[in-house]
Amino acid sequence: MKDKYTCFRELALAEVYGVDYRICINRRPESLILVVAPHGGSIERRTSHIATAIAGAEYSYYLFEGLDPSGSFDDLHITSHRFDEPTCMRMIADVHSVVTIHGCAGKNKEVLIGGLDDRLKSIIESQLADADIAVNGDRHRFQGTHEKNICNRGQRKMGVQLEFSDGLRGAPEEAAAIEAVRDGIETFLFS
Repeated sequence: MKDKYTCFRELALAEVYGVDYRICINRRPESLILVVAPHGGSIERRTSHIATAIAGAEYSYYLFEGLDPSGSFDDLHITSHRFDEPTCMRMIADVHSVVTIHGCAGKNKEVLIGGLDDRLKSIIESQLADADIAVNGDRHRFQGTHEKNICNRGQRKMGVQLEFSDGLRGAPEEAAAIEAVRDGIETFLFS
């Protein structure tokens, strides 16, 4: 499906901040990791919750949230390699690595993993598997390998994109998936 807007500037000219969308951030200056939900709130269900839970008390986060309770995917979704909201871009420029949280269709309880950081992807994939969460790293269309994808725009120019399926978001296994991603980030940073 084609996005309604090709960049944030177009969206900001047509939509109303505080009515149609909002931006929530928590900047931790010591954090090397930024967790981003570019399609939070009512754009992709529960991605804001997942992103803030992964960030916890240790990592910075950025949420771009739709506010229409009936859903705002069609109106507010901007593809990740075109997402250029200025606050997000400034935060990304200041961090070592970016992990983005998305929602995807599918009844299976799984995480689709992409991005250019093969080491971090491998660690997170291993942690998810250890937690008995199905993970798909190769056979999906959300590879997150575009150089302008927001997950790949941190200081190292490589990051990770995580797509949580509809079946996993809100399911009891969601908490285990969040903890596995947190464990993966910690292992990455301290090994």
